Amino acid sequence: MIRNIFSGSTRRRVLLSAIFAVAVAGSAAAALVIAEGGLSGAQPPAFRGGLGAFKPESPARAAPEIAFTDAAGRPLSLADFRGKTVLLNFWATWCAPCVKEMPSLDRLQQRLGSDRFVVVAISIDREGLDVVRPFLAQTQIQSLATYVDPKGASMRAFGVRGLPTTFVIDRTGREAGHIEGQAAWDTPQAEALIRYYLGPAAPQMDRAGLAH
Repeated sequence: MIRNIFSGSTRRRVLLSAIFAVAVAGSAAAALVIAEGGLSGAQPPAFRGGLGAFKPESPARAAPEIAFTDAAGRPLSLADFRGKTVLLNFWATWCAPCVKEMPSLDRLQQRLGSDRFVVVAISIDREGLDVVRPFLAQTQIQSLATYVDPKGASMRAFGVRGLPTTFVIDRTGREAGHIEGQAAWDTPQAEALIRYYLGPAAPQMDRAGLAH
């Protein structure tokens, strides 16, 4: 018969130490999941557009590598935005729902645009900058940068079926979900969706190395 070599108080200390270790490990795991954007198993906040609801990808998948240009004609890709959560929107000046949607995207960029988040609205107008520049000026779009893809290759790479269509790309370059049709991007519901994928901000460190 094996003797119990632990006293009652010793057994309690051992048990409490084990419980504490499990709790710490669980907290660390939860923090890692939150840092990656959202709680494990949790769904993003509901958000609807003109043709239906936002559809999350579970699990998120690698976004296609696409090419487009900015207002100066410089070539860009999604890799240039790695490290940021990207709201990738495909639109055109001849698309009436797109025209209605653009001001709300502009306001979203004005409100949340930062080193952690950006709206990338790509025009697929065949005339490129010749029609996009005057349109943006006429509609007083001020916060959105100008991006064009006259050949529409980026839209086809994402399998877009109609305009406008908008994708959430997480900071590691994965497609987290999309919504088809016009949506109100300047609403609390839209902001909640974006903040879900942003996750908590990294703490700011002072000169003494203390987090704030």
